[in-house]
Amino acid sequence: MPAPIVPNASRRSARLQALRRACLAFLCVTLVAACATRPPATDYPRESTSALRSADAGATPLGAALVAPESAHPGESAFRLLATGTDSLQMRVALARAATKTLDMQYYIANEDATGKLLLGAALYAADRGVRVRMLVDDLNFHDIDRLMAALNSHPNIQIRVFNPYGSTGESVYLRTRNFFSNVDQFTRRMHNKSTIVDNELVIVGGRNLGDEYFSASPTLQFRDLDVLGAGPVAASVSASFDGYWNSSVSYPLAVLNHQKFDAHDLDAARDDLRTHWRESADSYNAKPLNATPLAQQITRNELGLIWAKWQFVADAPGKIGGAEQGELGDAMRSLLDRIRAAKSNVLVFSPYFVPHDAGVQELRKLTARGVRVAILTNSLAATDAVAVQAGYSPYRVPLLEAGVDLYEFKPTQPEGTGSRRFGITGSRSRASLHAKAYVIDDSTLVIGSLNLDPRSARLNTELALMIDSQPIAHEVTGYFAHATSPEVSYRVTLATPEQLAKQRGTATNSPLIWTDEENGLIRTYNLDPGAGFYRNLLTGLFLLLPVDSQL
Repeated sequence: MPAPIVPNASRRSARLQALRRACLAFLCVTLVAACATRPPATDYPRESTSALRSADAGATPLGAALVAPESAHPGESAFRLLATGTDSLQMRVALARAATKTLDMQYYIANEDATGKLLLGAALYAADRGVRVRMLVDDLNFHDIDRLMAALNSHPNIQIRVFNPYGSTGESVYLRTRNFFSNVDQFTRRMHNKSTIVDNELVIVGGRNLGDEYFSASPTLQFRDLDVLGAGPVAASVSASFDGYWNSSVSYPLAVLNHQKFDAHDLDAARDDLRTHWRESADSYNAKPLNATPLAQQITRNELGLIWAKWQFVADAPGKIGGAEQGELGDAMRSLLDRIRAAKSNVLVFSPYFVPHDAGVQELRKLTARGVRVAILTNSLAATDAVAVQAGYSPYRVPLLEAGVDLYEFKPTQPEGTGSRRFGITGSRSRASLHAKAYVIDDSTLVIGSLNLDPRSARLNTELALMIDSQPIAHEVTGYFAHATSPEVSYRVTLATPEQLAKQRGTATNSPLIWTDEENGLIRTYNLDPGAGFYRNLLTGLFLLLPVDSQL
């Protein structure tokens, strides 16, 4: 018997019913998933480990080299700024080569791209020498990490853990998506910390993740960032924070999440691939340290360019993600804000993602009212990699300017050959975007780390901040700020004058803001976000309609 013909209206009704049933089924699945939680990481087989003990540090070449200068500078640590992507990449490779006992890495993003493979290769070579390697990566970008890192995890001296997972590399897109929608609040809380620690003696902290765009190696995007190398007691403080995250109940062994099976042949194949990649790419990506002299010898000879200074290191506790501290203002942000509030003469801010809200505007108004200069550099709409954040920031430009704040927005293209060794401006024609998170206070203190001035850093993500009380270091970063806010590199944002507003009457725009820059010696002005284009302006308008301020 032939199948009956269903009228169009009935067919549409049947489809709608099927769609409703599918939606109901999906809702039931997600509700069930929401009720179920992953067992804590402590329920899985894993070893609780900690940093190299300070008592053992003298047994390492780095520790032995630091004994004399530490004695000459009691209560201080030594620092050196890493202002360019090349400097930072080379120093990370040098640290991995210098390690004899431990190599710890904690990152929000760790990509298996060209520079990522160079750094993974350096870590693998360290492990082959007997160095214990621990790597902790946030789960938000972990889907980018595939077979290579999982193969390295099979090395007896390498352990990789994933922080706050909402899925795993072995799960389907559907399952990860279901986990996201069933637990959105937990998903939005991420580990934003960034550090590399060697032998509990040397450390790198700052804004850079591990990926080509952070090391001047991407053909499409160049993040302008800032790191600092630290030596001495500061490393023990960063190590203590790392241990707290490594052993927390939300740091899961990679083997629990990734069920791929590996044998010795797979690890050997990964080692061969990384060696080949090093031979073919190390020179082209400027990964080889410019000075091949071991770091311990450079320290002994006072050749590393280290500046000794008082310091304070503050990191949020892992519990900010899901413990008793969840949703509270983090310790790192609280310490930064205390320093800013105590400013006497000036505050310079690098914050690529900047959403002050009314409370932040009022705090800055208090500073300017007592004569403190406040100058802020953030991304322009054309330069940002997060349009949603720009939508959160844009309504506060006029109030900030009315409060007396100097406001600058980083341009997406940089002049050829300008300041090649200053703040990573290398003349590349790739799209540029500010990523440094740094604060200079009273020309004497630098605060650097993973902190942006936005709600995410304040209450959602975990963060770290290193405060260095050093006029020479603060003065160096002040120089970077002056260069980065020059009219060739950034737009100056000001309130439109009555004459400028009058010129806009009868036009399609009626903006209270003016952007000013310089190109080829000519001063240019704009009354709309310059260079952003229709698409980015449209997205900004759409995000302004959404109630997502607390998530920005």
